[in-house]
Amino acid sequence: MDRRKKTVDRAGGHLDLTRRDALGGGVAAVALSAFGSLAGGAAGLGIANIPAAFAAATSHSFAFGSFEITVVSDGHMMIPARLAAPDVAEADRAAALAAAGQTGDMAQPPTNVTLIRAGSDLILVDTGAGPNFMPTTGRLLANLEAAGITPEAITKVVFTHGHPDHLWGALDDFEEGPRFPNAAHYFPAAEMDFWMSDDAEKGLPADRANFVPAARRNLKGIADKTQRVASGDEIVAGLAVFATPGHTQGHVSLEIAGGSETLVILGDALTHPVISFAHPEWRPASDHVPDQAVMTRKSLLDRLAANKSRIIGYHLPFPGVGRVEKRGTSYAYVGES
Repeated sequence: MDRRKKTVDRAGGHLDLTRRDALGGGVAAVALSAFGSLAGGAAGLGIANIPAAFAAATSHSFAFGSFEITVVSDGHMMIPARLAAPDVAEADRAAALAAAGQTGDMAQPPTNVTLIRAGSDLILVDTGAGPNFMPTTGRLLANLEAAGITPEAITKVVFTHGHPDHLWGALDDFEEGPRFPNAAHYFPAAEMDFWMSDDAEKGLPADRANFVPAARRNLKGIADKTQRVASGDEIVAGLAVFATPGHTQGHVSLEIAGGSETLVILGDALTHPVISFAHPEWRPASDHVPDQAVMTRKSLLDRLAANKSRIIGYHLPFPGVGRVEKRGTSYAYVGES
């Protein structure tokens, strides 16, 4: 199998003072409330063993069977590091964070969006956060353009779930129409039912109930272009969705068949390079249904390790490409260099 890789140098990001600022003020305040104060920066934070070539990259491409895969950065989030496992003893949590190179109070999880070239199709998996979530996210459009991809060239968009950093980039900066106007959109049926239900706020932590109106606004904005999908459905031949619920009620991941290997695009089924693998029983604050998320992580780790699948993690160290290895009674993430 051809594993040619290429990277594109990171262009400096900036925020234009346009109507996006007016739109973003309210939802950004919600994000700050939900994820804690962003004051204080992230001094001393890093992820161990990131290859130097990736430190300043915004895209990374490789061939996988008949598919061409490109991981494109949407930037990174800034959230309190303790949210990775808020119910765990502080010393145990600190040790796990330190094993990932994270030593500050704030974490900077990357946001890695996957682009798949399949024949004449250009398929985007999630749309990033858009301009109205956090100042450090919303870089997807600029980084796609740096890689030579225009929004009009995308033919399909598949969503793993409805959290802001995955869905809020679905609409243009003015929230007047789809950001990817020529694309068919695919959204998990169970996930859509959750966000559009009258009881959606009750299925969220109290400090994130305000995510619901924004999710609905984005879903309504792409409704004319959206098809509902369920576990087992194929987007194109060789690319199928499968259920990985718990992080959200209808979360899905995607599996690509590439000859004798499989590549799994995780979404947020596994989010931390140490905790999700070595301690799948720990409960991140972002999980909607914590017990179900634990069961999903354990079964998914078993599957990925047994199948020797390659993976792409939305929040794993950029570009988030690696494998799962069994280590005694637990697992480890091994990133590709």
